[in-house]
Amino acid sequence: MQRIFTDFDGPIMDVSERYYQVYQDCLSQVQDVGQPLTVLPKADFWRLKRAQIPERQIGQFSGLYDDQARYFARLRRDTVHNAQYLVYDQVLPGAIAALEHLQALGYELVVITMRRTATLNQALTEHNLERFFAPDHRYSIPDDYLKESDMVEKPRLMGQALTDLHPTQSTWMVGDTEADMAAAHAHDIPIVAVLSGIRDRDRLTACNPTWVANDLFEAVKVILDKMPAI
Repeated sequence: MQRIFTDFDGPIMDVSERYYQVYQDCLSQVQDVGQPLTVLPKADFWRLKRAQIPERQIGQFSGLYDDQARYFARLRRDTVHNAQYLVYDQVLPGAIAALEHLQALGYELVVITMRRTATLNQALTEHNLERFFAPDHRYSIPDDYLKESDMVEKPRLMGQALTDLHPTQSTWMVGDTEADMAAAHAHDIPIVAVLSGIRDRDRLTACNPTWVANDLFEAVKVILDKMPAI
């Protein structure tokens, strides 16, 4: 048996529209009456997010004053994972085909995500993704758990998965953030970083991934080429 760990948001789900809707709504909440603001086009906003430009600076680019920009950044962090915005998430093109191909070949699929358990399960159900990840192959943040930083939690979740699950002939990880890289490196697992998520190539390559691919579909091609045949 061979195993592939994957993050959820980024390799499988496109979260860009959710983040953009939250950006626009938080701007409108912070804006003073009559204050002129410049709402960035989605492409420009997402480019800044993927380059890890600070939220406060994005607010300033949009015309907020310093105090407003600081409040905007806090509001955005408190809002972006609210249930009302999760409806904007969509499955990335090619992701289902990639998962179906791996499943048909007999690969064991495990999802490791910073989503809360309830929101992960809801998304899996709504997008018909439950078929790829058995309940005991889903690693997420408990709903009532006070989590630490992603850089702490992601390696912890991967360690838990490696303890719970049976040994395999080989294992790979697919992810789109520095936390994914940290988790893979901490457990000596090769990782394909995908450019379909919330970090750009410069941010990902700085974390020394094993490989960089455009998306999950391309990542699967890389992994199948590198993995020994089942």
